[in-house]
Amino acid sequence: MKLTQKALKAINNPATRRRLMDVLGCTEFTIARYIQKNSDNLTKAAAMQVTREVSGLTDEEILEIDMIEKPVNT
Repeated sequence: MKLTQKALKAINNPATRRRLMDVLGCTEFTIARYIQKNSDNLTKAAAMQVTREVSGLTDEEILEIDMIEKPVNT
């Protein structure tokens, strides 16, 4: 899963990047790269909690849902 552009904009500021560094245990450079590449590391539970708190967005507004249906094996 990926974050929506709205969510990426909401978390792309120094204060939020610092909070994400703390909860994900990585450097600011890494967080900046995660945001730039829309890494699925930003969808980990701890990162999602920070995103919800700082943005006020719902999960539906934060996450891009992959609309491609996968075939079901029968």
